[in-house]
Amino acid sequence: MRGVFVDADDSLADIFERLNEPGDPAVRVNRDPDIKSADMPALVDGAEVVVIDHTELPTDVAKRCNGLKHVVFLGTGARSYMNPDELGQLGITVHLIKGYGDTAVAECAIALMWAAARGIATMDRAIRAGNWLGEDGMQLTGKTLGLIGFGGIAAEVARIALGSGIKVIAWNRSPKQFSGVEFASVETLLGQSDIVSLHLLLNDETRGFLSRERINAMKPGVILINTARGAVVDEAAMIEALKSGHIRHAGLDVFNTEPLPSGHPLTKIPNVTLSAHAAFRTPEASENLIQAAWEHCRRIAKSN
Repeated sequence: MRGVFVDADDSLADIFERLNEPGDPAVRVNRDPDIKSADMPALVDGAEVVVIDHTELPTDVAKRCNGLKHVVFLGTGARSYMNPDELGQLGITVHLIKGYGDTAVAECAIALMWAAARGIATMDRAIRAGNWLGEDGMQLTGKTLGLIGFGGIAAEVARIALGSGIKVIAWNRSPKQFSGVEFASVETLLGQSDIVSLHLLLNDETRGFLSRERINAMKPGVILINTARGAVVDEAAMIEALKSGHIRHAGLDVFNTEPLPSGHPLTKIPNVTLSAHAAFRTPEASENLIQAAWEHCRRIAKSN
């Protein structure tokens, strides 16, 4: 079996090569994180497995990747980059990696929550511009945090928040239980939460989940945190709510278009704290991620 890690940055490439063990399948590392989808057929060059970090793999491109049978996607959000169902019809199986960065993403969500509550980024920008801007912040102790979606990341957010004196309520599509967390309907959660944090996978059911109607149903002055996927939110409605103050502040790690284009409306709104889809990027999470990718490659090789 041959494989190619098609879009490795230096950090992930170093970890991938270091975790290579004797007897592992031959997986070539392409140290170019900026490859284009059109380059994929030439890079694959008959390999049965590709490891993909962030490059789109449209179905029409996959058809031209001769010999390709497996895609190991570094994360859970493959649908943002490819159509696994269509690839499956071509005989290409998409493998996901779950849980590798639960703590890392949860800590980022919490960091964005506190930065939003205290206006840290807003004051930082003002001071750098020569303005001594002191803003009244929101004290989070005693406030209610609503988690939409309750997988491993949300569970970690709940653990940290509960330890900080924050009440946590949650909604999940399937029944869940977690000590100290009250599960409620989406309507109840939106109406009661001082902070709403999104933790949904992106699929046909969740695209646009936080609609204009649901944004309007949130408490006035709510803080919105999104470390999931940009497309689970109606972006235009969110921007309007930020401008009106209905949303006090948003902490966003993910966007409909990434990288976020220069001059995008979100870059011009003061009550938004932005990060570059980096919630999962810690050395610990990267190590877990690449170890899991190798386990997929080893399992695939043994099954051939």
